[in-house]
Amino acid sequence: MRGFSFGPIAFKISLWALTIGALIYPVISASRRKLRSSRLRSIDDRGISLGQQQEIIHLGCVMEAEEDQSGLMVDEICENGGAVTEDGANRQRLIISGDQIDVEAYASLYSGRTKIMRLLFVADRCNNATMQLDALRMAYEEIKKGENTQLFREVVQRINGRLGPNYGMDTAWAYAVDHRAEQRKDRLENELNAYRTNLIKESIRMGYNDLGDFYYAHGQLGDALKNYVRTRDYCTTSKHIIHMCLNAILVSIEMGQFSHVLSYVTKAEQGHDSSLDDITAAKLCCAAGLAHLEAKKYKLAARKFLDVGHELLSNYNEVIAPQDVATYGALCALASFDRSELKSKVIDNVNFRNFLELVPEIRELIQDFYTSRYASCLGYLENLKTNLLLDIHLHDHVEILYNKIRNKALIQYTHPFVSVDLHMMASAFKTTVAGLEKELEALITHNEIQARIDSHNKILYARHADLRNATFQRVLQTGKEFDRDMKALLLRASLLKHEHNNKLPRKHTGGL
Repeated sequence: MRGFSFGPIAFKISLWALTIGALIYPVISASRRKLRSSRLRSIDDRGISLGQQQEIIHLGCVMEAEEDQSGLMVDEICENGGAVTEDGANRQRLIISGDQIDVEAYASLYSGRTKIMRLLFVADRCNNATMQLDALRMAYEEIKKGENTQLFREVVQRINGRLGPNYGMDTAWAYAVDHRAEQRKDRLENELNAYRTNLIKESIRMGYNDLGDFYYAHGQLGDALKNYVRTRDYCTTSKHIIHMCLNAILVSIEMGQFSHVLSYVTKAEQGHDSSLDDITAAKLCCAAGLAHLEAKKYKLAARKFLDVGHELLSNYNEVIAPQDVATYGALCALASFDRSELKSKVIDNVNFRNFLELVPEIRELIQDFYTSRYASCLGYLENLKTNLLLDIHLHDHVEILYNKIRNKALIQYTHPFVSVDLHMMASAFKTTVAGLEKELEALITHNEIQARIDSHNKILYARHADLRNATFQRVLQTGKEFDRDMKALLLRASLLKHEHNNKLPRKHTGGL
């Protein structure tokens, strides 16, 4: 009976333990809730992906959830917020600075006339004297490899002696090139006249094509386009037509006549699918993408750039580089695609992934945008902005695309929540509360966000539609319409039954 003597002692110990636990538990629970609250407030945009935001309908719901479930949710948010070190601090990802473009590396991506024009564009738009002179020096050297003496004189005038005597006006070279050009032009015209006299279609086509090449090499783009287009009447195969279209597209892009580009792309694609090899198809997609980009049809441009085959490589560097395909396609897609399209057509696009590997910054900002790490995404965009403004095709669209991308980020951030703290949102987007408030006001005014702003407490309240009530209203309206139709049918049946329907009297006409 010894065990029986320990009964009162064990009972007292258990009672003391329960009493102490009851006193300590509220304190521990409150501290844990406070810790979770502080952790949630410290999570920036890198910490909440859109999928997780949809699970968290309101921040208060998380605070009132059960202990274990809320703890797991916070841990998941922290893990998805980026790399976390052992001490819990988020590592900042390296963002490559775009303050100064490597002109030599940039120019090496292109060839021919577009290389020269891009270098001159950089020299015109860049406010860095060193970069300007580097661009002019490389343009000077590239022109000396060709025969465009008029452009050579313009570059010499822009250099204005700043690069020394070696980059001055070479009168002897210019005179020799012009003299040879006159002789070659006369010879080509005489040969073409002979071909036209003999009515040899293939020779006439080649004669016009040679004249087009001659005028293009000397910078006379209008005459080059005329001669390229004249070959159309002497094309005997689909390959000849495609070749003519590619030449016309090249000159039209240089002249900035992008409406002509689309028409020639259509001509090349219509009825010649069997004659289009992969490289030619990729070239046509690039040309169409540039035309849509110039027309500010960003969604169409994105689709064309995303369809460019990996066979392109450097086969079209007289117009565009593979890095440009990645940049143009990604920015247009971010500005115009919804979330599902971005996932299926860009991120999961194995073909386009080959282009994205050439521009790691673009690849990373797409991933950041999709995973709702908006601060990092906007950081990449800001660092790339300087270089993009020096792009001959993209510079006019940078501000428009950036505004569209930022507005989409703001809309996606607010969509899953019933209410949003503007202080936390401003921290996520690396801006001030006042600036964020103005941006949200513009989106609300344009009906892109259904919400209202509490300016005093700095909270954004969403106006989500009451789907339950809307469904009931639709059902009631459908019932009323059905009841009205049935009454009309019964009335008509009753009128027919009692022969109250009005019939027009028949007109009796006389006859034999």
